[in-house]
Amino acid sequence: MPLIEAVRLALAQIRVQKLKSFFTLAGVTIGVMFLIAVVSIVEGMSRYVENDFMGRMLGVNTFTLRRFPWFGNNTTREQWREWQKRPLFYQKDVRAIVAVLPNGTRWAVESQDNEWATSPYARPRQVDAHAVEGDYFTIKKYDLSSGRTFTQQEVELGAPVVVVGDEVAKFFFPGLSAVGHDLRIGGIPYQIIGVIEHQGSLFGMSMDKMAIAPFGSPMHRLTNPRGDIDGLMIQAQSELLMNDAMESVREFLRGFRHLRPVEPDNFAMETSATALVAFQKTKQVMTVAGTALPFVGLIVGGLVIMNIMLVAVAERTREIGIRKSLGARRRDILRQFLVEAATLSTLGAIIGIGLGIAIAKTISWKFPFLPAAVAPWSIVAATMLGLIVGVISGVYPARRASMLDPIEALRQE
Repeated sequence: MPLIEAVRLALAQIRVQKLKSFFTLAGVTIGVMFLIAVVSIVEGMSRYVENDFMGRMLGVNTFTLRRFPWFGNNTTREQWREWQKRPLFYQKDVRAIVAVLPNGTRWAVESQDNEWATSPYARPRQVDAHAVEGDYFTIKKYDLSSGRTFTQQEVELGAPVVVVGDEVAKFFFPGLSAVGHDLRIGGIPYQIIGVIEHQGSLFGMSMDKMAIAPFGSPMHRLTNPRGDIDGLMIQAQSELLMNDAMESVREFLRGFRHLRPVEPDNFAMETSATALVAFQKTKQVMTVAGTALPFVGLIVGGLVIMNIMLVAVAERTREIGIRKSLGARRRDILRQFLVEAATLSTLGAIIGIGLGIAIAKTISWKFPFLPAAVAPWSIVAATMLGLIVGVISGVYPARRASMLDPIEALRQE
C-alpha cells in the first residue's frame, strides 16, 4: 500500500471515529503544547537576558571593575567573607587606572543606592539614586527627552543638579515639566536639568526610577558614606579592544596593589559574558525541569494511542480479514496501522505546537517580564517526537493486526 494512500485511510478513520480520535490526540497534544510553551518562555528569557538585560545593565563592549561581582554568583559564606576583606575602590584608584587606558576608551564612575525623594506635588517615594562621573550617559546610551546633562563646570563643582528618569518626572511633577524644578533627595534639594527618555522595565524592574547627579555632589555621600565607589565602567570600541583593556587594567591593578604572582585578584572585572555564566546553568536546569513533565505527558499519550489502536484492531478484525483475502500482505496491514498511529500522533503534535505558541504568547503579553521566543528547533523536535511516539505506540497493535489469520478474521462479526 502506498504511503499516501495509507495516510488518506488514516485521516478517513479520524473523521469516522471523531470521539475516539479526540482522546487519542489529547495526550500527545497536551504534552507537546506544554513542551513548546515552556521552551518558548525559557528561550525568550534567555534572549532577553543576553541581548537586552545584560546589554543595558552592563553596556556593550563594556566591563565593570568592582570590589566583587554583582551578577550571577551563588556565593558561599566563606567567599563572601573573603570578598569583604578586599580593599575598596576610591577616586585615587580611578585616576590611576584611567591613566593606563588605551586611547578612545570611555570610562564612568558610579555609586548607587535607593534613597527617598520628595516634591511639593507628590508623596515621598524611593528612587534609584546614582552619583556618576565620566562618560556615563554615553556608555548607558541614555538619550534625553528634555533638558540637558551635566556641564563640566557642574561636575567639577559637585553642583546639586540631577537628571531623572521618565517615571520620576511624571510621579513627582504630574502635569508639569520637571526641568527647572527642585527634587529633594535625602533631604537635599537638587535642580532637575534633564529627563531621560522612557526606558521601560527589565524583568518587572522599572528603569525609569533613576535620579543621576554628579559624583562630586552630596549624592555621593548618600549612596556611599565611606567615600568609595561601587564600580568603574570601561567601554572599548570593540570586543577585542575590550579584552586588551581588561588585561591592561588587570596587570596595572595587580602591581598597584602589590599582589604576588601566586595571589589571586582581589577585585572583579565583570562583563556580559561573565555575568551570563550562572544564567546559562540556570537556563539548562529550567529547560530540563520544564520539559520533563511534558515528556511524561507524551509517554502517557503514547500509551493511550497504543490502547486505542489495540481496540481498533479488535473492532476491525473482519476488515483486516477481507483485506488479506483480497491480497493484502502482512507488511501492508502493518504499514496501514503504523501510519494511522503516526498520523494521529503527528496531528496531535501539530495542534499542540499551535496551542503551545498561543499559550507562550499569551503569558508574554500578560506578564511582560516573561518574554517568549519560539525556537525553530523546538517545533521540529516536537513534530519528530509526535511522529516517533506514534510509530513506537503503533508497533505492537500493527504487528498484532498483521499476524491475524484471514480465515479466523472473516468469521468475526
